[in-house]
Amino acid sequence: MKLSKSKKPYNNLLRTLLFFGVFSVLMVTIIYLFTNKTRKLPVFNPVDVNPRLVDKSVRNVKRGHKIADFTLINQYGDTITQDTFKDKIYVANFFFTRCQGICPVMATNMETVQEAFKNDDDVLFLSMSVTPIKDSVSVLNAYAKEKGAIKGKWHFTTGDKKHIYNLARKSYMAVLDEGDGGEQDFIHTEQFMLIDKKRQIRGFYDGTKPEDIELLKKDIRTLEKEYK
Repeated sequence: MKLSKSKKPYNNLLRTLLFFGVFSVLMVTIIYLFTNKTRKLPVFNPVDVNPRLVDKSVRNVKRGHKIADFTLINQYGDTITQDTFKDKIYVANFFFTRCQGICPVMATNMETVQEAFKNDDDVLFLSMSVTPIKDSVSVLNAYAKEKGAIKGKWHFTTGDKKHIYNLARKSYMAVLDEGDGGEQDFIHTEQFMLIDKKRQIRGFYDGTKPEDIELLKKDIRTLEKEYK
């Protein structure tokens, strides 16, 4: 049966509209997938960081940098090691309980990140005292309660001073000061470090700046997608 001349333009219009409709849906889908592609966080090695933040012994390392093994004691008197953070993402920082400058701000900001991931068992927090002799287990316990630390989620730790200072300079690359971890040595930094499940550094953030804290939350979520 032949179509009448009056129906042909109508059918051609339908075909044209259908074509552009399908084309539009495809283009929107492609644009959505392209613009929402997960951003992969960088892996930081010593050569990628300001040399003043890195101990000379590891300053030229270009790949494969990982957080060294450590042994610390948390606010409950429990021994904390790398095994505590095995297959976990965690945020690390350095502080001391008597600090009246940046530390209270950093603790408040860390607590907001903890709150955002309080039901996420894959995300933990590690705060290491730079005055470990003064920051005993009992002192840390009181401080942790004051700052809202969730047991098993946020570890406030003490330990051997040289060990902690080596971690700061050789593993976490967090401080500008040079020293040997001796009696007169002292470090102070506002940095938060994001560590992945492979013990690699994936980000540095100013723990006193709200915009950096929001970026940290976003980056934790981005990092979690790598393991799904």
